[in-house]
Amino acid sequence: MIPRPITIIGGRLVLAEGEPRPGAIRLVDGHIVALGDIAPEPDDAIIDAAGKLVTPGLVDLGVFAVDKPAFHFGGITRAALMPDQAPPLDHPARIRFAAQSGKPDMWVHPLAAATRGLEGREMAELALMREAGALAVATGRHWIGDSGVMLRLLSYCAMLGLMVVTHAEDEGVIGPAVATAGEMATRLGLPSAPAEAEALAVARDIALAELTGAHVHFRQVTTARALDLVRAAKVRGIRVTAGVTPAHFMLSDLELADFRTFSRMSPPLRQDADRLAVVDAIADGTIDVIASGHDPRGPEDKRLPFVDAEPGMAGAETLLPLTLTLVRDGRIDLARAFDLLAGAPARLLGVDAGVLRVGAEADIAIVDAERPWVVSSEKMAASAGNTPFDRRPVQGRVTALFKGGTRID
Repeated sequence: MIPRPITIIGGRLVLAEGEPRPGAIRLVDGHIVALGDIAPEPDDAIIDAAGKLVTPGLVDLGVFAVDKPAFHFGGITRAALMPDQAPPLDHPARIRFAAQSGKPDMWVHPLAAATRGLEGREMAELALMREAGALAVATGRHWIGDSGVMLRLLSYCAMLGLMVVTHAEDEGVIGPAVATAGEMATRLGLPSAPAEAEALAVARDIALAELTGAHVHFRQVTTARALDLVRAAKVRGIRVTAGVTPAHFMLSDLELADFRTFSRMSPPLRQDADRLAVVDAIADGTIDVIASGHDPRGPEDKRLPFVDAEPGMAGAETLLPLTLTLVRDGRIDLARAFDLLAGAPARLLGVDAGVLRVGAEADIAIVDAERPWVVSSEKMAASAGNTPFDRRPVQGRVTALFKGGTRID
């Protein structure tokens, strides 16, 4: 059944550049057909945005679970699924199954496992997984420590035209660490590793990206030294991009006090100087993507001693409001915020979404950017509420969401 055309009126359109501008947007057959100073057609369903923002649906680059209620709450209409599943996404049939897992009201873009079983040794069937629907390749939660394997992987992916999403921590340096080396880790007696473990991994992968011409996307870059390396690589024209999650621009390792396992992350929370460097890198364009890193973990994974707890946070519901704090602080504007959350990840994945433009897919959110609410781990729509932002007041809420021109209830 073809959905009825929709015209959203009375909103402020968040476009690729500039300030939001008043206007309307018309959705027909799953696509945007007109926007700006337009009027509804006679048979259109009319929705009044009442002065709220009309934005692209968010494209979340790098989630660990398909959690539709949480995605819809957060305004996410597409998500790139990491290959760390059970079993891993290292086979074409698993890629095809994952790609269908959210439709029709959520599109999942599975990332192919770089190596068989994500073990970092033998390349998986990347070409076959690309044919099955994989839009990129990922190393999963771990860094590939064997430089020969990584060289072959990047060479092959350059030939296939596939971006490689990599985790940036030298595991020979971090070992069993659960925190960043520094005063907080020392006080708590936690096994820790120097922040330079990230820069070492980034430096190696930048060198191999330059050698092979492959596109490397660092899913999270969280330290000043590693960000300097990414910044310099971009200047030299190397095909590297970088992402981060809100935890690493909002929080520091001070959150580990009292052994709060909801603050157990991978990579771990950094010292405040690195947090501030992340904010600067978002502002100056070094960081391309802000993603949720959505990784819901139940009590069996989190109500444990800190060193035994699993890393990760439920981030889909807080992705938008936490990013909007950067707008309120004057570090970025709304156009840049939604490029980080939607436009850039869509471009990296090669999907025609993430932007309000005639011809693009009609994945649309209506956002009340000023609406206050309080994050509650007990009331989250996610399958588990493991958020370090529990009880934090935030602003910004999605009030309506459309996938392919159809409203999601």
